Amino acid sequence: MSDAPASGEVTMTRKDYQTDQEVRWCPGCGDYSILAAVQLLFAELGLERENQVFVSGIGCAARFPYYMDVYGLHSIHGRAPAVATGVALARPDLDVWVVSGDGDALSIGGNHLIHSLRRNVNLNILMFNNQIYGLTKGQYSPTSEVGKVTKSSPFGSLDTPFNPISIALGAEASFVARTHDLDRTHMIDVIRRAYEHRGAAFVEVYQNCNVFNDGAFGAITAKDARAEMLISLAHGEPIRFGNDGQRGVVLNEFGECVIAEVADVGEDRLVVHDEHRPDPALAFALSRVSTGPTMPTPIGVFRDVERPSYEVEVQQQLAAASERQGPGDLAALLSSGATWDVV
Repeated sequence: MSDAPASGEVTMTRKDYQTDQEVRWCPGCGDYSILAAVQLLFAELGLERENQVFVSGIGCAARFPYYMDVYGLHSIHGRAPAVATGVALARPDLDVWVVSGDGDALSIGGNHLIHSLRRNVNLNILMFNNQIYGLTKGQYSPTSEVGKVTKSSPFGSLDTPFNPISIALGAEASFVARTHDLDRTHMIDVIRRAYEHRGAAFVEVYQNCNVFNDGAFGAITAKDARAEMLISLAHGEPIRFGNDGQRGVVLNEFGECVIAEVADVGEDRLVVHDEHRPDPALAFALSRVSTGPTMPTPIGVFRDVERPSYEVEVQQQLAAASERQGPGDLAALLSSGATWDVV
């Protein structure tokens, strides 16, 4: 069968999603790689530009909407999930994307993030995690490691960092995944899975800030380190890794996921990954395998479950109310006067 497009069908390319704006990130920034992955994915899927909306907050990642030739909203610090929720509720026919950084999403925006996840709003949330504030020139962020020396923590940060995957799972997100900016194929695959999911999809992207936090993830994402340091999650398969698959993940006596040598424990002890488990306990345990990007770290899809999406249920409520009571009269409501008396 010919691969040529059918008559009248338009083949999209990455260029179709690029704007005329100069991409203004620091040379070598991992954001360039993420932008390319998203544009290539959109071209692969042939997504109609008028059906895509990008919403961002504040930070380096927040420039993303300027570089995507689709609809975009550059909102305010930490409020991108709230603004995006409004878009999704008003226009459930659109694909709504949230682009945020670890500071924007987990500091001032923490509350907005967790509530959009628990409500299961149909949003594709891409959180770029570089463990630093890049736009404001290098202060420590909610994901920076303890002891991080920065302009705002000259004696070393005392704050215990957030684990973004654990937070998303704790908020009952129906889709949770992790990828990194040095593997375009993996990024495209993970973001495609998020797009195909109906409901709140949260993707953490390890992203290098080569100016203020260069090499933060180098111990696990460098090409010669990946086999030994990245634990790839594949649904229905035992979780093992290493150059020869010699290491794996098992459950200890406390129900915690820990790393073991397969030869010592046997293949039958290995945890079989199940991303569709209704209960997030096992996925949460997997998110705790590593406490930072200097030890073996799971990547891929942690959780992918079906749950009614918020905007669909809201639309159903409105339809049911309209059927019972008839269409509302906004003008009459606005001119109805006071609805209570102050005594």
